[in-house]
Parts: sequence; C-alpha cells; structure tokens
Amino acid sequence: MEITDHHTCPFCNRNDTKIIHANDHALAIYDGFPVTRGHSLVIPKRHVASFFETTREEQTAMLELLAEIRELLQKEHNPDGFNIGINDGTAAGQTVMHLHIHLIPRYAGDQPDPRGGVRWIFPDKAAYWNNG
Repeated sequence: MEITDHHTCPFCNRNDTKIIHANDHALAIYDGFPVTRGHSLVIPKRHVASFFETTREEQTAMLELLAEIRELLQKEHNPDGFNIGINDGTAAGQTVMHLHIHLIPRYAGDQPDPRGGVRWIFPDKAAYWNNG
C-alpha cells in the first residue's frame, strides 16, 4: 500500500503526543514498527515526498534533529552504532510518500555479521569482501 495524499498521510495526521523532539521545520518520533530498540524517524513538517524536494532550511533542520535524537538514543539505549536511511521513491521501497529519515540504533550481536549494513538491500551484492 502506498500513501501519497497528505489527507491520509500518517505523518501529516499524527498524534502530537508521540513527538520526541521538534524544531521549526522537522519533528522526530519513534518508529511505529521498530526494527531495534529506539528506532526513530526524523520527518519534515511540510508534506514532501523526496529528500531532493526539500529546502536547504528543511535539510538543515532534519540533520540537526537527527544529531539530537542520536544523542538522546545514546543516553537512553547506549547502542554500539547506527544505520541512517531514506527510502526515496517507490523503487527504493518508500510506501509512505512523506519523507522520513530512519535512525536505527545497532547493538553488538543484533545480527551475526553486520558488515555491509545498508548494502543488504541487494543480498547478492552485499558481501563485496568475498569478491576480492
């Protein structure tokens, strides 16, 4: 299911009590379907689908919020690393057509071999170290 209309967009029609932090152009919430403890989303307040459609002010605001949420997650969960990801466009797996940046805390042992990180979207190409 793809959600494109701002009237049905869960990020435009959100429960503001779930906001962790916010600034003038962006807000942060915990992911409704987290893949790890603390999995969070940084979202522009304006309904815009692509990172490449955002203004410099929105980009700056989202990156500042990303750093703030990382600090919060460090204090709350003490992860060993982070994955940062954006699914930009249907072909990239975006289902809610309102930009959101995933900040996913990673913990030692949460995967047997985390090498390759986001490269695992293409499993047959992820383990590039085996091709050398």
